[in-house]
Amino acid sequence: MRHQGIKGKSLKPALSFIFVTLLLDVMGFGLIIPVGPRLVQHLSGATEEQASRTVGFLFATYAAMQFLFAPVLGALSDRFGRRPVILFSLLGSGLDYLAQSLVQTVPWLFVTRVLNGVTGANITAASAYVADVTPPEKRAAGFGMIGAAFGLGFILGPLTGGWLGAIDIRLPFVAAGVLTLINWLYGLLVLPESLPPERRRPFSWKRANPVGALHGLGRYPLVAGLAAAMFLVNLAQFGLHATWVLYVTYRYGWDTFHVGMSLAVVGIGAAVVQGGLARTLIPALGERRSLVLGLGLAVCTFAGYGLAPQGWMIYVIILIGSLAGISQPAAQALITKAVRADEQGAVQGTLTSLQSLAGIGGPIIGGLVFAFAISGSRELPGAPFFVGSALIAAGLGVTTWALGRPARGDGPVSPP
Repeated sequence: MRHQGIKGKSLKPALSFIFVTLLLDVMGFGLIIPVGPRLVQHLSGATEEQASRTVGFLFATYAAMQFLFAPVLGALSDRFGRRPVILFSLLGSGLDYLAQSLVQTVPWLFVTRVLNGVTGANITAASAYVADVTPPEKRAAGFGMIGAAFGLGFILGPLTGGWLGAIDIRLPFVAAGVLTLINWLYGLLVLPESLPPERRRPFSWKRANPVGALHGLGRYPLVAGLAAAMFLVNLAQFGLHATWVLYVTYRYGWDTFHVGMSLAVVGIGAAVVQGGLARTLIPALGERRSLVLGLGLAVCTFAGYGLAPQGWMIYVIILIGSLAGISQPAAQALITKAVRADEQGAVQGTLTSLQSLAGIGGPIIGGLVFAFAISGSRELPGAPFFVGSALIAAGLGVTTWALGRPARGDGPVSPP
């Protein structure tokens, strides 16, 4: 049920603010991709190989902090409301980006990535906000907006980082800090609270830690099953992120331009499908069919990446595979309908935590498989994508099982 205080004119700018907030979160994560190795080399004098390894640890640090603190921010938003958690996180992220632009040593760079991972976990409260203010029948479209923000951020982050980094290696962080603080000021003006006092619940450390949060999903069989499925899908997706550049360079001899172009097409496809087509496709097909169809397409897409003998085929596969993007908002809509209104933050925190855990494990799996697949006499560079296809197929199997479970778990959708 929508919060009575958020109607008409006030809802549209609030959702626009949430969209921009998530866009900046993803952009901030991607900024370090093109400039990270250069910044580490600048700070420490490391070799290119050493700098790349350090950047890998920086990514893992960011993901680990999100894993630990996403449930905390979700539980805090269930207790104090979404608005203060979102705005406080934004302020922290903005100041942290500016701090990153000033660091003089690699250890301090790690400190800033720790803080950025903590405050960047505000996707938890933002997702709960969307669930609060959209009626159940429109939640798939609302979460499609989140997917569109991720798609655009996936494009704009690395592009902005590369463009500004060519001017000054620290400039991308200054730009991210300024934009985030401007968005924070905008949020102070336009963002109403979405969770009324009668729907809040006390803060509990048992629910706010990752282990306790995962255990809490057991009350909702459908949610637990879909969360497990999405974890397997995210393992595959993060493995793709880690090996994409290595794969297309090794197999097709692509240069930086073609690599960037392929990533841009991926981002545009995600934005178009999840931000636009999902609003039509998911209501027409239904959330359950959309989820199963999307995952089935993803299985074929990953296998196609690994099998494509010519580089141009990759673009065709990307365009077809973009339709698989309907699975994410469909899954989110099903999950939010299955849990109580006063637990949306905690559940979203658990989902974000699982995604972050996949962000740690996926790149490790993808990197190890790729290295093994091209070493010695082996010539199977597409192996990481075959593994990813198998992981998504397993997720599809878990999803099929979960959809046979009770739709609303054991708890009411709204507080008694």
